[in-house]
Amino acid sequence: MSAERPSLPPVRLNSEAELARDALAAPLLVRAVRLARWAGPDTRVGAGGELVEAQLPAAAEHLGLAADEDGAAYASEAWRLAVDTGLLDVTDPEEEDAEGTASAGENLALLTGGSPQDVLSIWLDGLDAVHADATAPVLDDFTDLVGEDGSIDFDALDWDPEAEAEFLDGVLGNLYLLTLADNGAGEGPVPLPALAASMIVPDDMGEPTDDILEQVSEAMMRLDDQFRLLEPIGIVEYRPVDEALMVEEGEAPVDAVGGDEDDVTRYGMVKLTPLGLYGVRARMLEAGVDAPAVGDLADKGADALLDGIALYPESTARAEVKLWLAGYADGAVSAAAELLAAARGTDEGGPLRRLHCQQALALAGPEAEPAVRAVLGDRELGGLARVWLAEHGAADVPAPPEDMIFWLAIDTIAAHLDADGELDELQGLIEGLSAQHNGFFDEVWRVDHPATADVLEVMGRLHSDKKAAKEARKAAFKARSRAGG
Repeated sequence: MSAERPSLPPVRLNSEAELARDALAAPLLVRAVRLARWAGPDTRVGAGGELVEAQLPAAAEHLGLAADEDGAAYASEAWRLAVDTGLLDVTDPEEEDAEGTASAGENLALLTGGSPQDVLSIWLDGLDAVHADATAPVLDDFTDLVGEDGSIDFDALDWDPEAEAEFLDGVLGNLYLLTLADNGAGEGPVPLPALAASMIVPDDMGEPTDDILEQVSEAMMRLDDQFRLLEPIGIVEYRPVDEALMVEEGEAPVDAVGGDEDDVTRYGMVKLTPLGLYGVRARMLEAGVDAPAVGDLADKGADALLDGIALYPESTARAEVKLWLAGYADGAVSAAAELLAAARGTDEGGPLRRLHCQQALALAGPEAEPAVRAVLGDRELGGLARVWLAEHGAADVPAPPEDMIFWLAIDTIAAHLDADGELDELQGLIEGLSAQHNGFFDEVWRVDHPATADVLEVMGRLHSDKKAAKEARKAAFKARSRAGG
């Protein structure tokens, strides 16, 4: 009814120090660093900054790789990353057929002497470079694309770089959502067929057609290649498609989407790492996606905190509040006073703010009592203040006036309606609150609360007692008439 939902649930990220350690341990970055330290005055590079072919065996040997085609490919990949992330500076050759040189870049020293933020910034540059490689076209025969004049016919590739990048980002976004599903319960690996199908099979489609299944299979095999490239930068843990399942044309069987669960792991399994959660979120933020993280509100005011957590899951809301309270320099009394001040208001978001204020105050500890007692006479806050004091065993808590009891009942139900909680819980709350006072519906319609009529209508629909439900509907009509609506 009030607060606007963030487009994604909040994510709990590891600390920057932990993430930086993970980044430094990413196999591809480790190789890039070793090559950056290995390069010297005699290292020769081509016109594009690549390590010349004659030096690839030596580079592979330095990395402890076999001096064969695979070793050379891994060495070349690590060299490119070192250049792309500023671990190496390369100078272009002055003449067309000459060779350039390489030297250590400024970022090389930052990996050991810089802050965790420095390390993560370099790693993100590396992720961008690997992402670009993963979405590059697959060239079976490059010579077919070169014209007689030496120009390259990119149209012949049938390759849309923006569409390729958007597809992979969409897959990573779905994997991110699945990881956060059910408040983090979805942290296990995801079958590759399910991930591919999430991008291709329409939501309203029952049994996928053969054409759709064929598209899913093609996407699976493309994703298999892409995740193999992404894994060494540390963004995912990936179990590749079993090569025994490949068919002649390099595609997975079309029954992969609905195959036996016991065999689904053979079709590929992928999981975002903690570093991957950080990296995918960073890319989404850069693209303008609202992707909140626990801790985003720790240095904001109480108004931003209560609005921000309005639609967070309970556990992440608690974690956010704890971080906010821990960073509040002026103590529990001042923190509680700011929370209570931010909870006021007759706007649509007011009830949910007050509910979260009450939950936040529960984490503030008994030291907050002076600030809570200061609002006992406030119509909007006096009820929740009494609840807090009673829960903390405080003495001399004055009984609330009758109109405050009714106002708090309406406000509480309105807050739970905004929170979109479980229907059974809401029904229990409605029946419990209405049973606490004889003649509840004869009096509650008079409450001067902007949500009174709406709340009473909901009570009329959900109350299991038919007589009480009818009384609630009558009270709702009276409340609308009183308000002129």
